[in-house]
Amino acid sequence: MGITTVNIKECMAYHHVTGLSITGIENAQISFANHYGALEAGTTKIVNKDTLFNACSISKFLTGMLVMPLCELGLFDLDEDINQKLISWKVPNHKYGESKYVTLRNLLCHQSGIIDPEDSFMELRTDDGFPSMVDLLNGKTPYCKKPIQLKYEPESDFQYSDAGYCIVQLLVEDLTGKTFQDLAEELIFQPLEMLNSTLTMTIPAKDNYHFSCGHDKNGELVDGKYTIYPYPAASGLWTTPSDLAKLVLELINALHGNGNILSEGKAKELISSQGCKEWTGLSVFLDHSKEELEISSLGWGMGFQCMMVAYPYRGTGFVIMTNTDLGVHQLEGIIGDIYQSYDFGS
Repeated sequence: MGITTVNIKECMAYHHVTGLSITGIENAQISFANHYGALEAGTTKIVNKDTLFNACSISKFLTGMLVMPLCELGLFDLDEDINQKLISWKVPNHKYGESKYVTLRNLLCHQSGIIDPEDSFMELRTDDGFPSMVDLLNGKTPYCKKPIQLKYEPESDFQYSDAGYCIVQLLVEDLTGKTFQDLAEELIFQPLEMLNSTLTMTIPAKDNYHFSCGHDKNGELVDGKYTIYPYPAASGLWTTPSDLAKLVLELINALHGNGNILSEGKAKELISSQGCKEWTGLSVFLDHSKEELEISSLGWGMGFQCMMVAYPYRGTGFVIMTNTDLGVHQLEGIIGDIYQSYDFGS
C-alpha cells in the first residue's frame, strides 16, 4: 500500500510547490512520514518531521473531535437549542419558528441556517488586532462586518460556514470558562501526544524555524510569511501531518472501542450522514461511492493547502500538507495527483 505512481519531487517541481510533508496510515498505525522541499523559499531551511503547517479548515475536524467528548460529559447536547446554553451572545430572533433553532449538530455539519457574510473571515491583519468572538458575531470587526443571523431554515440546506464554528468555539468557552486553545491542549494535544500542534495566534521569533512560511502559486512568500487566522475552532490550527494522523487514529481506534478521548458511539456519530446531505458528517465529509466509507477534511488558505483522507473501518489513510497555495482546488493540484495514485488497500 501507499503511494504508487507519483514521484513527489518531480510533482512538486511541476506544480511549483515549495514544501510538502505527508504521513501515511496503514493497519491503524502510522506507516511512514516523508518530507520534501523548503519551509521558506530561497533559504536552506528544509521541511522535516517537526515542521508545522497551517491546517486552515482542517481545524474544524479538530473542533469536532473536541466537542464530542464534551457532549459525552453532559456539558451540552448535540440537538439542544444552543441559545439555552450560550452566555455571552445569542443567536438573534428569526422567522423560522420556535421549533427551528440552531444546534451543535447543525453547526458542525454546516446546516445551521448561517451564511458567512461576503468578504469575511480573512487572515489576521495586525493593524486590526485580534477580534473577540462576541464582537465578530455582532458584526463589529473588519473580519465580519455584518451581524451573524439565520439566513435559511436550519437543516434545510448546506452552507459552509466559518461563523458556525466561531459559535461552537464561543459555546465551549462560555460553558467551560477556558479558552479554546487551552481546551485543545488539555483535551486533545496532551492526551494524544500531538506535541507539534498549536492554536497560537503569534509566531515566536525564537521558534519560527519550526513554522513553515506560506507561498503563492509563483513560489513567492505571502505577506507576513506566516498566515494567521484569528478563529481557532474554524481555521487556527498549526500542526504536522504526523500529529494530524494521530487525531485520525484516535477516531479509527474509537470506532473499535479503543479510543483514548472518544467513545465508540460518538465516533460513529461523527462519521454518520447528517441532516439533508448524506455526504456531510460532523466536522468531516463523507464519500460512499467506493462501497466503503471514506472521510475527508480539506484546508485551503493564503499560502497553504492540505488534505486528510481516511477509510476509518479499513484503518488506512494519509495526511498531506503543503506550504503553497496553487490557486486551484486541492484535487486539481499536487494533492489530487497524490490522492489519485494512492493505494488505500482493501
